[in-house]
Amino acid sequence: MTNVAIGLLGTLLDRGEGADRWSKWRPTVSLCQHEDLLIHRFELLIEKRYRKLAELVADDIRSVSPETKVRLHEVYFRDPWAFEDVYGQLHEFARGYPFDTEREQYLLHVTTGTHVAQICTFLLTESRHFPGRLIQTSPPKRRSSGEPSRYSIIDLDLSKYDRIAQRFASEKREASEFLKAGINTRNKSFNQMIDEIEHVAIHSDAPILLTGPTGAGKSSLARRIFELRKHRAGVAGRFVEVNCATVRSDAAMSTLFGHKKGAFTGATQDRNGLIREAHEGILFLDEVGELGLDEQAMLLRAIEEKRFLQLGSDQEIASDFQLICGTNRDLGTAVRSGQFRDDLLARINLWTFELPGLAQRTEDIEPNIEYELEQIASATGRLYRFSKEAMRVFLRFAKEPDAKWTGNFRDLSGAIARMATLAPSGRITESTVKREIERLRHSWYALETNRDSDDDRNLEMLLWGKHADIDEFDRVQLTHVVSVCRESTSLSAAGRRLFASSRKKRKVTNDADRLRKYLGRFGLDWNRIITQVS
Repeated sequence: MTNVAIGLLGTLLDRGEGADRWSKWRPTVSLCQHEDLLIHRFELLIEKRYRKLAELVADDIRSVSPETKVRLHEVYFRDPWAFEDVYGQLHEFARGYPFDTEREQYLLHVTTGTHVAQICTFLLTESRHFPGRLIQTSPPKRRSSGEPSRYSIIDLDLSKYDRIAQRFASEKREASEFLKAGINTRNKSFNQMIDEIEHVAIHSDAPILLTGPTGAGKSSLARRIFELRKHRAGVAGRFVEVNCATVRSDAAMSTLFGHKKGAFTGATQDRNGLIREAHEGILFLDEVGELGLDEQAMLLRAIEEKRFLQLGSDQEIASDFQLICGTNRDLGTAVRSGQFRDDLLARINLWTFELPGLAQRTEDIEPNIEYELEQIASATGRLYRFSKEAMRVFLRFAKEPDAKWTGNFRDLSGAIARMATLAPSGRITESTVKREIERLRHSWYALETNRDSDDDRNLEMLLWGKHADIDEFDRVQLTHVVSVCRESTSLSAAGRRLFASSRKKRKVTNDADRLRKYLGRFGLDWNRIITQVS
């Protein structure tokens, strides 16, 4: 490989006249005097007014290193201490230089030039505009001893430095553990997702969409993303949270965007609105799918332009915030039914992360139990522990396929809190666990019964009065099929789920066609099912 040095002429350090100049340490010349580092070519950047000095330095380099070819490049700094001017000139040189990294390796000399030039050289090398490494020279410890000058090469690929790489890895682990509230989760896919969220949270301020069932931890994760960004990325503003399911019509407009006094009946004073309150911070819109279409339109403009109008005002307000949205709805289905704007969905789902429910993370139940017990101990000052047999019984129940965990981690948190309350000595026994299991089963059964009633009513609406003409056996089956369709993103996805077993026995599978024909028996089709408003 050919070694190519690139550096600025040192208008002070490289100076020297007569024979005495050889007794002086001159960084640019000394760089070419090392026996273990042959510089084949030196690209020396100079200002026109210092050309005479540059030619002298070039001649001296040739005399100490005949193998080195010196090429002079004129640059013009209106003010060598003006960052924008210096960076612009060096950037222009870098863009126009014919780098050949296959045959040449480049060393950026950062000993000469103003501090501003050194900083700019560092930045352009770190960003790979200069595809090389930094090199720094220094005089010998004792200049009169005849010792050679010294140099050190700095590679800005920090992953090559073991201790730095270990520190980065440790810092990344700490951030991921923070996002998981310190819980030592074991689910591989969940841990991988958290690692990706950690990277996105630190390196991007684009909107984040958290999906998943109620109780999966969306709100808690959003707050921890904010805390991580505040610590690592310098977020200056607040974390502002609003549950969109609790606000409607004018109340939603006023809550989010604010209003002026007199904008509507009851508006007795000005209100900033939560989007304004989130300036330079994070706005978390939980259940974003419940927002009305008017609010969605205004939110889209606030995201894209960082500006919006308050109710009753003709003066725009600016708010630079990051948006995190949470939802347990399928927003794609909501778009198809006209309940959610497709342009807003396109804007907020750049980074979408689906949080699995507790039933999909059964290996994480045990560490979450430990976490809940620690939280209770912190709040009450008392330690609570399961007996060995009680823990075995509870974990066996918790991991059963029939364990619904409809409320996900909220169900688990509530169960642990109840069992701790019923353990005055601090020891949770097997009998306490069994009572809690019965309580959970009863609550899940009641919820499923109510849900079945709702599904039955929805099916009646779909069939337009033909519900009573269908046998009860077919009605139960059709109710489940409709439910799966509404939970799926497409007809094919629903078919794959419904025919998961029988499709293995077929040489040719067309799940979508099978499902389409089945629905057709009852006068139904995909679009009608997914667009029905229950």
